[in-house]
Amino acid sequence: MKANPAAAKTAGGKGEKEKSRTNSLIELVVIVLVAVGLALGIQAWIVKPYKIPSGSMEPTLKIGQRVLVDRIGMHLGGPKVGEIAVFHPPRDAEQQVCGPLPHMVTPGGAACDSPEPQESSTNFIKRIVAGPGDTLYIKEGHAYRNGKRESDSYIAPCGGDSECNFPVPIKIPAGHWFMMGDNRGESDDSRFWGPVPTSWIIGQAFATYWPPDRIGIL
Repeated sequence: MKANPAAAKTAGGKGEKEKSRTNSLIELVVIVLVAVGLALGIQAWIVKPYKIPSGSMEPTLKIGQRVLVDRIGMHLGGPKVGEIAVFHPPRDAEQQVCGPLPHMVTPGGAACDSPEPQESSTNFIKRIVAGPGDTLYIKEGHAYRNGKRESDSYIAPCGGDSECNFPVPIKIPAGHWFMMGDNRGESDDSRFWGPVPTSWIIGQAFATYWPPDRIGIL
């Protein structure tokens, strides 16, 4: 008995279509997995989103605003004075503890010149106002680095708050960076818990992407 060529052809066509669908499905799954992997890799190693939790960086960054943080560029080129950085503060920063021998600094004197050794897992965002080897004092919220006032048109006025004045100069230790919020009268920063080591810096905040009316480069 002869085989029916038409039936054989139809059976083969169905098999090929099913195989094609299976291959397409596998391809789609692979593409999705690769895309997710790339997204996670980019977030983990290159660029990470960050939400502003407080008003300490106003008027530059508002509460709830979202920024992109470059995790690799700062480590290749090193932190720079004037950049906005996301970092881990000292463990007891929120209690305003200063130094390896825990104590509280007193406004009107010297700002904290060294952090406690333990690193917090919390993320902070501030502006770098001084770096390794710099001398620094603060007058009416303005940072004076090596005797020269920073170009600080971005800060909120500090007013007569005592916490805006630390007139006694300090020297920033090697490998450390002094962080201050742009809202100088309402920022918990290095004035109270000291400069942070380079290794605690996560990266530079370089752009804002939300809300839409504040999209731009920092």
